Parts: sequence; C-alpha cells; structure tokens
Amino acid sequence: MQKKLVMDAAEIDRSLTRIAYEILEKNKGVTDLVLVGIRTGGVFLAERLQKKIFDIEGVKVPSCILDITMYRDDLLSAHRKPRIMKTEIPFSLDKKKAILVDDVLFTGRTIRAAMDALIDFGRPQSIQLAVLIDRGHRELPIRADFVGANLPSFLWEEISVNLIEKNGRDEVVVEDSN
Repeated sequence: MQKKLVMDAAEIDRSLTRIAYEILEKNKGVTDLVLVGIRTGGVFLAERLQKKIFDIEGVKVPSCILDITMYRDDLLSAHRKPRIMKTEIPFSLDKKKAILVDDVLFTGRTIRAAMDALIDFGRPQSIQLAVLIDRGHRELPIRADFVGANLPSFLWEEISVNLIEKNGRDEVVVEDSN
C-alpha cells in the first residue's frame, strides 16, 4: 500500500486558523455561535477551532460532541457491530448558529446523519459545515461552508487524518489501496 503525505502539522494548523477567521467573518463574530464536533475526528478539530477563536476574539465559544451512529443510513447493512458513543450537548441549540465540524467530507452521508441528529436536540438558527478535507465524490447535495483543503481523490484511495489527540501526530495521508 502506497502512502503520500498531503498535509503536515503546520499546514493543518494554518488551515484551522484560516477556517476560524472565515467562521468569524461569515457569522459577524461569535454571537450565538456553537461548535459541534462529530465523533471522533471532528471533536478534536472543534476543540482546536474553539481555541483559535478564543485566541482571536477572547471569547470561549461553546463546543459539544455529537455521535451520529444511530442516524447512519448504513447501520443495518454494516458488517460490524456499531459502537455507540455518548453525545454531549450541555446547552440549548435553539436559535444558535451551529458549526458542524468533521475531518473529511466524502459522500455527504455522515453530514446528513449529523444534521438529523442535531435537529433532534433543538432547532438551530442555521447549520454550517467546517471540514479539514473535502475529497469530493458526493452522493448527496451537501457542501462545506469552510474547507481546509480540497483534495480530489479516487474512490479506492483512503484519506487518513491523523491528529495528535488520537494518533500522536498531525498529518493527512492518502493511501492507495488498489
């Protein structure tokens, strides 16, 4: 299996800094803003965005964790037993500008599931999407509002976002499994 490094730690950090500024610009500051990290990679990225926004604005934007396992449309067809984790939303989402955060946007099915799950917890004023990598190949009409990098890929390639919090290093790698 061939691996290719496409983003290193510095590039990931710069992308997240840019995304933080774009979120603030689009939303005209932090009023009613909440960050919603999709388990698992999105949680770490949401925490990093929260810190970057604090460094810029001096305000700690509320952040929470969303588990979408039970909302996936492939739950029954999966060949493995799903691992259900805890959703942690300790505040109301009503009338908030919710920024869904994930590591990779691919078919759009994860984001569809996340929007369904989020709406079960309240009625946000808006839902926006921030992703580190957009690799294309959409199956649903979903697009990201904030993107770290567009990374066109082949369907057989695997995009791995490794983060210090989970894998001990920050990098994005493309693996050719063909």
